[in-house]
Formats: sequence, structure tokens, C-alpha cells
Amino acid sequence: MIKRLILLTGMVIMAVIVFSQNYELKENIPYTAEGEMDRYKKERCKLDIYYPAGKTDYSTIVWFHGGGLEGGEKGIPSELKDKGVAVVAVNYRLSPKAKNPAYTEDAAEAVAWVFNNIASFKGSPDKIFVSGHSAGGYLSLMIGLDKSYLTKHNIDADKIKGLIPVSGQTNTHYTIKKERGLSFDIPYIDEYAPITHARKDAPPILLITGDRSMELAARYEENAHLDVILRTVGHKDVTLYELQGFDHGGVYAPACYLMLDWITKHTK
Repeated sequence: MIKRLILLTGMVIMAVIVFSQNYELKENIPYTAEGEMDRYKKERCKLDIYYPAGKTDYSTIVWFHGGGLEGGEKGIPSELKDKGVAVVAVNYRLSPKAKNPAYTEDAAEAVAWVFNNIASFKGSPDKIFVSGHSAGGYLSLMIGLDKSYLTKHNIDADKIKGLIPVSGQTNTHYTIKKERGLSFDIPYIDEYAPITHARKDAPPILLITGDRSMELAARYEENAHLDVILRTVGHKDVTLYELQGFDHGGVYAPACYLMLDWITKHTK
């Protein structure tokens, strides 16, 4: 299902249920085993968890920041705060200090940590959603579609409740091409492209991009391509939204409200 939306932010906010709850924030939790960490991994491989104290069986959003796999820092999006869900914000190693597929391996290890530990925070391991903006969207798709990354941690990627990339790249990422000396502008698709791993039994997927006339070059079209390929291979639960009037940087805020509504529908 492809949807083009003109969003009035105030109207979207009115549609979101606001929960009046106490939240707790635990910061800078290492998600990699101590013996496996070099200095850079020890510095970067940490996460924050923001969760509703006193609530049980809640949904959790694992959130990967953007920054082109070369920059960015973990943070809890304000639009996802106090909404009855937990948010796990993840840092991961960055290029050029780390090379492909280090950042994707880190993302998988962080998601495995959530599966193995969210019950200790009273959340449900059966309601884990994986999301992120831009490069974070790319990471969420890679670990959700290419099952090999989570299999290394004895986690079945199909146990993810939903994948929600916001303006994520579905071809091989720009930075991976840069590391190889390939053209920035010419699309490239190999085993490091999420679209290569499109499969009918993948978790439910919500694809969100900004306005195609304001987005990064071909970002909407890449997501539309993935949407079509997923349907072609038999995936039954994929939706693509194009948010009119929002550019690449501005799209993640309204996308969070669509995300919350979609999560509610998928956890009833």
C-alpha cells in the first residue's frame, strides 16, 4: 500500500494518545561482551533505554540514529517520549574508523541485547520494533531482512514485531560505496543492499520517506522499489508513506507519530 500524505503536525499530535506515566532512563549501557571490545568498540557500543516504570508487557522501539554511517549520536526522539512504549537508542561504530559491515554487526548485537534483556525492564520480548532515521533506517532494514546478522546471536529476525525505517537507503549504502571508491550517484546493489534480502516471511514493514521532490536523490524511489519487490515475493504486510512537504531531515518527526499509530495497530 503506497500512501502520499499531507500532514498537519498539530492534527497528527491530536491523534496520538498521551500517556501520563513515570519514565526512567538508563544511559550508556554496553551491549557487547567485555572481552570482545577493543577501545573504539568500548567507546561506541552503548545504548540508552527509556522505559515506563510500573508498566508491564509494553512495546519497545529500538532506534538507530542517522548520520550517513559516518556521524551522529544516540538520543531518544522527543516525539516518542511518554507514549507508553520504551525506546532504546543505540550508538554504533562509524566509518572510516570502522569498515563495513561493522556498523551493521553492531546494530544486530544491540537488537539481540534488547531481546535478551527487555524482560528485566518488564517489557515484552514479543513486541520489539526496529527503527531509525536515514542510516539508522538502513541498519534496521539490513538486520531485519538479512537474517544472518541476528542468527549469529541466536535470534531469529522474524521475531522482530516490525521494521520501521524512516528515509532509509534500500540499495547499498553511500558510505559502503565510498569505502570501495564507487560512485556516490550511481546505484549499486549487492549483499549489503536491503533489497537483495527481500523475502515474503520478513516481519511487517512500514516504509516512510519525505517528499520525493525534497528528499535525497532517489530516496523515495528506492523505498518504492523495495515496496514493490516485497510484494512481488509475497510479503503481505508492507506499507509505504511519502510525507508531502517534508525533506530528508524534517521527515523523522512526523514519521514518529505514524510509527506510534502503526505499532498500536500491530500490538492489539
